[in-house]
Amino acid sequence: MGLKADLEADVKKIYTELWARRDGRKVPEDVDLKSGNDAVDIEVTILYADLDESTKLVDNYKDWFAAENYKTFLQCATKIIRSEGGHIRSFDGDRVMGVFFGGTKNTDAVRCGLKINWAVKNIVQPQLKVQYPNTKYVMRHVVGIDTSKVMVAKAGIRNNNDLVWIGKSANHAAKLSALSSDTPTWITNTVYDTMLDKAKFSNDGTNMWKEKTWTQRNNRRVYCSTYWWPLS
Repeated sequence: MGLKADLEADVKKIYTELWARRDGRKVPEDVDLKSGNDAVDIEVTILYADLDESTKLVDNYKDWFAAENYKTFLQCATKIIRSEGGHIRSFDGDRVMGVFFGGTKNTDAVRCGLKINWAVKNIVQPQLKVQYPNTKYVMRHVVGIDTSKVMVAKAGIRNNNDLVWIGKSANHAAKLSALSSDTPTWITNTVYDTMLDKAKFSNDGTNMWKEKTWTQRNNRRVYCSTYWWPLS
């Protein structure tokens, strides 16, 4: 069978095959899903942590210097995600996706975002200046967080596939991580309205979040913050 006929058969099968769907009781892994129209529906909070202005980084600095900054950012972000109970489900160049599940998933994800901010400013950037005191590069990042029910399926071909996360939270968290790094943590109204107060207010009772209108997404209410959560 030639490639054209092979692809025509694949596309027809995907469009005509009935979906087998079930409610998820845990964050799915690759082995939990078949390659056909098999899916898990699950309520999750999704976090995207993105290294800001990575194109300028690779355009204006040596590749090994860019690689070191990619690696230090992703090292901190992934370890913090896991420390907060999150599941790493995707890497895409300079960003990582974390998935949170359970009764405190919004609070856990927000605390994770604030800890990533602390790590970038108090671990990565100081060590960067120690190692390269003359560099003009300053690491900036953005974390986007949203929560909703998502449909999880497997896409790709055998030995070259990955899970795809279809739903508002996956899309909106990714889009939030492309907003201004002047306020490096961005969350949606559904996250803000349901997270615990300890993730909303600082020790002196100040609200850590500023409300914004997300005009690109039907004026959705979102919140951004410059605060951080220190690591111990």
